[in-house]
Amino acid sequence: MKPGPKTVTPLFDLDANDAPIDPYLPESGNRGYRVSRYELDLEYKVDSNRLTGTAQITAVTTATIAKFALDLGPALRVSKVSVNGSRSVKFSQQRGKLKITMAKPILSGGALVVTVHYGGIPKPINSFWGEVGWDELAEGAIVASQPNGAASWFPCDDHPGSKASFGITITTDSPYYAVANGTLVRKQTRASRTTWVYEQPEPMATYLATIQIGHYDKRVTSTEPVPIEAIIPPRLRQHFDHDFGRQAQMMETFVRLYGPYPFAAYTVVVTDDELEIPIEAQGISIFGANHCSGDRRFERLVAHELAHQWFGNSLTLGTWADIWLHEGFACYSEWIWLENSGGASAHDKAQRAYAMQQRLPKDLILGDPGKAKLFDDRVYKRGALALHSLRRTVGDERFFALIQLWTKEYRYSTVSSQDFIDLASRFGCPRTLWDSWLYQAEMPPLP
Repeated sequence: MKPGPKTVTPLFDLDANDAPIDPYLPESGNRGYRVSRYELDLEYKVDSNRLTGTAQITAVTTATIAKFALDLGPALRVSKVSVNGSRSVKFSQQRGKLKITMAKPILSGGALVVTVHYGGIPKPINSFWGEVGWDELAEGAIVASQPNGAASWFPCDDHPGSKASFGITITTDSPYYAVANGTLVRKQTRASRTTWVYEQPEPMATYLATIQIGHYDKRVTSTEPVPIEAIIPPRLRQHFDHDFGRQAQMMETFVRLYGPYPFAAYTVVVTDDELEIPIEAQGISIFGANHCSGDRRFERLVAHELAHQWFGNSLTLGTWADIWLHEGFACYSEWIWLENSGGASAHDKAQRAYAMQQRLPKDLILGDPGKAKLFDDRVYKRGALALHSLRRTVGDERFFALIQLWTKEYRYSTVSSQDFIDLASRFGCPRTLWDSWLYQAEMPPLP
């Protein structure tokens, strides 16, 4: 009996498989592998704004590959690369990509451990929406990576559907406090340098990874129902205590209505510099000194950023066209908090928002707003109005039962509008509601 023909697994062609993973960000993300873990060992010198790092990236191949790419900004230069312990690799950097060619292919389903040594003066990525990523403060550093700035400080597979656990070690000058995602598991000071080691076990999208460095004090502001920490400049403590004083009640409200908080703790960082808008990160929200005004006029933003821990961080969109799943929920949470803290009802806020939206141009499709309108305020408000319409349609009991099932079934996962539409149909929501709110430029009437 003659042996049958050998099955030859086709080799993944990096150059031929460059179709965008997300059309909103065609230059970000890569094919051929799936990351499960990032180990980042970084050193940052504040005075010279110099970053050096070693990134160990653990992945599984999704095709037979001999060549693959990582996203890495042009300001950082790679000095060494190894794959599965071997330095018999070739690498090059061009147009925001680190391309790596191995001596031997790795079969589909094989282990891929990539170690990259790199350094330079980190700069934000110039994106369609402006500069995003690692940036200098007057004294320290800030990371604001949404939507594609993670490559400004570490090599990665930079698209939101690629979630992985993280270990982040950052060594910096001892007078400074360094914050990163997850739990601080070790801190060690030697001479003038302090090393901070953080562990983020829950899967995290790369744009939600962050480091914040500054002259900060840390204190625990609440322990129940979830530990809440404040990392703030000492001069802002009095204003912070007033402006952020109801966070524990916010947390209690959202846990009751949305389900368990998805992470071990929640941290709020206030920079000594002013920020135009707060910054979202997994387990962390970052505000500017200007948001500590002493009169609570930014409390809606405090609620908005906290809500993102459920909607955006635990449940993360797979493509940016579905951004309403993040911002619509966070905006609606502002109204939820208001009606649960003695303020106007969500329906009152919805009616006002609806009237305002009716006066604005009707050229936005909420379910696919397009690259230019990705962060348009109408996405936020229309998303909240769509959720309020759902609530008015199915009633409070079913609405909040649906939201709790949404956060439970898709905890730590990648989600889509279709996932939510399918789940909502189980609670009596007609699909026509989504046709009118998500896929038409004209808004339907509020129920």
